[in-house]
Amino acid sequence: MGSVRRARRADLPALVALLRDDPLGAARESTDPAPYEAAFDAIDADPNQALVCLDDADGPVIGTLQLTVIPGLSRGGRSRGQIEAVRVRADRRGTGAGRLLVEWAVAESRRRGCGLVQLTTDRSRADAHRFYAGLGFVDSHRGFKLAL
Repeated sequence: MGSVRRARRADLPALVALLRDDPLGAARESTDPAPYEAAFDAIDADPNQALVCLDDADGPVIGTLQLTVIPGLSRGGRSRGQIEAVRVRADRRGTGAGRLLVEWAVAESRRRGCGLVQLTTDRSRADAHRFYAGLGFVDSHRGFKLAL
């Protein structure tokens, strides 16, 4: 397996393909590149964001996630790391790629002084729930969302 690195704009087609490569993403992701380009530019300009790729040993992108460091007052004023949009290419799931990505995000959160790492996952993703529990994440909260 390759390594985790900061995403580049040239990676956008591969990243969007990863987002589309599941039943939930297939229904909600766009084919228009413009919103992804604008989002990438905003993420890349924000020092509290890290959009990363996991490259295969021979080069192609096989995984991604976004880490957001959120400053906060609670927990003694410590920041928290928010992991979002974890995706691994279908043919590489179960190979340790997801573990490598999430372990990178946890280590990066620790390096940035975070006191907590959190994430949400859709209730329908039973495999993801087992995966995160296996990494030590605790199903401690109920999340709510409001589509705008």
